[in-house]
Amino acid sequence: MTEMTCPICEHQCRLQDGTAGRCGLYELSNGQLVERQPDRYLVACPISIETMPMLHFQPGGKFLQLTTTGCNFDCPGCISTVLVKEMNRDSCALEVLTPQMVIDRALDSDCEGIAFLMNDPLAAFPRFLAVAKLASQCGLSVGCSTNGYFSAAALDKLVPYLDFINFGMKGFSDSSYQACGGARLAPVLRNIERVHDAGIHIEVSCVYQRSNRNEVMALGQWLSRLDRQIPLQVMRFLPFEGATIDEEPSIIEAEALCLELQQGLHHVYLFNSPGSTYLNSYCRDCGGEVIRRDFYGPMGAKLLLDQSPALLAGGRCPQCDVELPVKGTVAATIFEEGDFQGGYPLTRALEMVEAMLIAMGVVRQQDVARSWESLLQGDGLQVLHQHIQDPRRYLNALHSFGRQAGRPVAATQLADYLERWLDNLDLAMTGVTDRPRVYYAMGKTLFAIGPGRLENRLVELAGGESLNRQLSVGGRPGRRLTVDKLNELNPQVIVMSAFMSSSKEDVLTECAALGIDVEAVRNQRIIVHPAAGWDFGSPRWILGLLHLASIFHPERCRIDVLDEAQQFYRRFYGVDFIADRVNRSFAKPSSDWYWHEQKEAGNLLA
Repeated sequence: MTEMTCPICEHQCRLQDGTAGRCGLYELSNGQLVERQPDRYLVACPISIETMPMLHFQPGGKFLQLTTTGCNFDCPGCISTVLVKEMNRDSCALEVLTPQMVIDRALDSDCEGIAFLMNDPLAAFPRFLAVAKLASQCGLSVGCSTNGYFSAAALDKLVPYLDFINFGMKGFSDSSYQACGGARLAPVLRNIERVHDAGIHIEVSCVYQRSNRNEVMALGQWLSRLDRQIPLQVMRFLPFEGATIDEEPSIIEAEALCLELQQGLHHVYLFNSPGSTYLNSYCRDCGGEVIRRDFYGPMGAKLLLDQSPALLAGGRCPQCDVELPVKGTVAATIFEEGDFQGGYPLTRALEMVEAMLIAMGVVRQQDVARSWESLLQGDGLQVLHQHIQDPRRYLNALHSFGRQAGRPVAATQLADYLERWLDNLDLAMTGVTDRPRVYYAMGKTLFAIGPGRLENRLVELAGGESLNRQLSVGGRPGRRLTVDKLNELNPQVIVMSAFMSSSKEDVLTECAALGIDVEAVRNQRIIVHPAAGWDFGSPRWILGLLHLASIFHPERCRIDVLDEAQQFYRRFYGVDFIADRVNRSFAKPSSDWYWHEQKEAGNLLA
């Protein structure tokens, strides 16, 4: 019987004819290694490069994003779980594209290059290599985000065609890699050095959890010895799947870490922290701000070209004339992605549908996957985006996905529950004239959510006046305001997002430091929801609505919100509501909730 060692990654799986390795993506057929689902893509659409994220290569550039399914790692709390583990690998939602068709799409879309992201190119290495070769011949730049667990031989094949790469580090110890299914850190460090020696543009990202702060610092020290100019992207941990909320550091804690890392590295950036200025670039000589960016969804950023003086001044610091450490040309205009397009927002869309179905009692992954296939065809994503921004239209989405999943009765029961509370609140708020002026922030105080989002509608239904409706901010999901603008709005109440939040104490501390002097701060009327998922992405938005109404108008809305949360959880999830077990997942009601397939396989996280 023919046997061989898989040559693609450092798992070095032993394969026999007809069998696959640990990732399940390759098999040995007649002595040849082949992909099981070649030339299939979940995503092949244009993005701006900062969405990848890549910050110092062709700023603002438009690239064709490629994403497939599967991964060679299995990381706890992975934000891409819906892609790497839950999406069927032979799904009809996958688009078949030959390498030439990929290149044609990039050229037809006026893209500057190809970028593989969200899942790992190691999950589709032969097709990515074929695309990379052809792209290089056509004058397109080629890059990827990767866990870096390439075998030396595989990386050697890719290096001649690679222009930029983001190494996503899992930590800085063997144990961190073993937690993701790997064995050792050393191969990743070897590969970073190999790519650096080849002159390829490198950026490095690393998830920062409360338990791995020392490892992130050790990574920073190692990078500073290799090259202090390498940008380090600190990904503040957002716990999904089986990860617990206590592992999530606050934004203030993450900013303190970045400040410490800057002692050894010239360019340290903070992601998953809306409103933080640690996404901006500063001149290494004079310290002046030279490139401004804003939060653009999980793991993403958006270049604010008109607010980046150095890019407008030919790539040099306007204060001291030092050249910026960016590679390639700066885009003349910034590409704007469509609804749920570009980077990780697609995973949030898939999770929103999953959230509806789990609350209807769907407990098998395969039943959710069928609804995803419907969502990803035609204008499904656009329709979903419209429905989730309004509570009444959300009910229509529940009925639609419930029918697709064979759960029409459960969908009706969930929709009726939501509608009953909406009707009761409409009645309770009849004649309300004393509506508090409410400002809704995400992450840090100055990051205002966009005017069209669901959270603003919840404020209005709860008897408040949404000040965010008065803002003409773009962005995804919003934009950072100036202190003067927030002071001008003068909200009576500030509500912090239940997705990315700050504590009341952190908000008050920040406001004092920045000179934010508004009625809400003076009266300490800062509202933080009791648990994640209470205002967007999940049917649990009804709990956030009741929470706001009980605070804005306690005389009209006498509700024990925590008791109602307990009833909601028992009725729709069959479990108790325990706030400490709720993480940032839209879909899973708690960190210890599992699919039936996982329970049957005994594949549970410790």
